[in-house]
Amino acid sequence: MRFLLDACAASRSLRALLDELGHDVVSASEVDPRAADEVLLILARDEQRILVTADKDFGELVFVRRLPHPCIIRFVDMRVTEQVKAMRELLDRHESHLRDGALLVVSRGRLRIRLSNRVEET
Repeated sequence: MRFLLDACAASRSLRALLDELGHDVVSASEVDPRAADEVLLILARDEQRILVTADKDFGELVFVRRLPHPCIIRFVDMRVTEQVKAMRELLDRHESHLRDGALLVVSRGRLRIRLSNRVEET
């Protein structure tokens, strides 16, 4: 899979995990450290990358402004070690959602998956 790590979610540990698993990973800071969220969303969509962030503003772009989007993973108030563990679980258990352009909101002990027509919680 292809990933774009937003600056707020571009830890070395998360990057190392994805690299180790053979994924194609780009960090927003490599592309443009000051890129606006809308630019990152377009880049992720155009390059078919899963956007990984901690920024809630992407929800507004997707649900209020209705911008087309790739899959978005948003980590909420999680330490880096928790993000890495959660990413492993997402890759193991939710690969189909990652491929289908879902918005996944991950927090401690909770996963919310928003598909185009419904919301799932685990």
